[in-house]
Amino acid sequence: MTKKIAFLFPGQGSQSVGMGKDLYDNFQEAKSVFDKADEVLGKSISKICFEGPEEDLKQTVNTQPAILTTSIAALEVLKSKLNITPEFVAGHSLGEYGALYEAGVLTLEDTFKLILKRAEAMSKVKGGSMSAVLGLDDAKVRECLKEANEVGYVAVANYNCPGQVVITGEVEALRDAEELLMASGARRIIPLAVSGAFHSELMKGASEEFAKYLSGFTLNNAKIPVITNVDAQITMNSEDFRQKMPQQIYSSVYWTQTIQKMTENGVDTFVEIGPGKVLAGLNKKIAPEAKVFNVFDKASLDACISEL
Repeated sequence: MTKKIAFLFPGQGSQSVGMGKDLYDNFQEAKSVFDKADEVLGKSISKICFEGPEEDLKQTVNTQPAILTTSIAALEVLKSKLNITPEFVAGHSLGEYGALYEAGVLTLEDTFKLILKRAEAMSKVKGGSMSAVLGLDDAKVRECLKEANEVGYVAVANYNCPGQVVITGEVEALRDAEELLMASGARRIIPLAVSGAFHSELMKGASEEFAKYLSGFTLNNAKIPVITNVDAQITMNSEDFRQKMPQQIYSSVYWTQTIQKMTENGVDTFVEIGPGKVLAGLNKKIAPEAKVFNVFDKASLDACISEL
């Protein structure tokens, strides 16, 4: 039976110092991507990926381009070794730009320019925070947030997998929500080390700044269906992407629903392309029957190729 394959691209939090170095040293395709990124971004993102320091890598203005560059480098190496076109593509938050590149919506150069602008606009927003909530169903989380909204603004940032959502918003409302969530039976709440309340209404200004910048770029219709974060729907039209890309900055990431949409459409094999194995871990909870492969260095690439 032919496999139905989807490519997935990771988001913030999957970075680690040294990522991409193995690919850069072993494959010309990866080296070309890193060299292009350094040129377009006007800084040595490759040095930040390979050598850190971690403090620099953790800054949003570096994290987003660094993860994306590593992911696209891994993608180009995989495609050079295996003649494979996925049925669908998707990426978690910033990872969506890897999906847009693979789908042909953006050129490589424009992908780098746009992720840098997105990161700059988001990192300018001060205040607010985020926390991961474990062990509570989505409806219960939303119920608690409704109550906490009387104190201040708080919302769901990411529907990551069943029993794991990330909440975002004003610090006081967030703390209030955490108390309500623990009282409602949450197993654990983990404050996240982020610079602001990503995927919340507090990011509206960043979204507007990004939209203005985006208006100067050409977007193409997708050659491969992209399941977009903001609604977990199949998207192909360039004008839809123009609306959704700025919207994604302040909207919830419907990741659970994205993977469910793919499995409903027959996808049985996922390839996570980029640093870490965060999405593979989430997939085991969303679609436990599906196969998941990772491509982030030479060994994982070889393992994926031999299986596919």
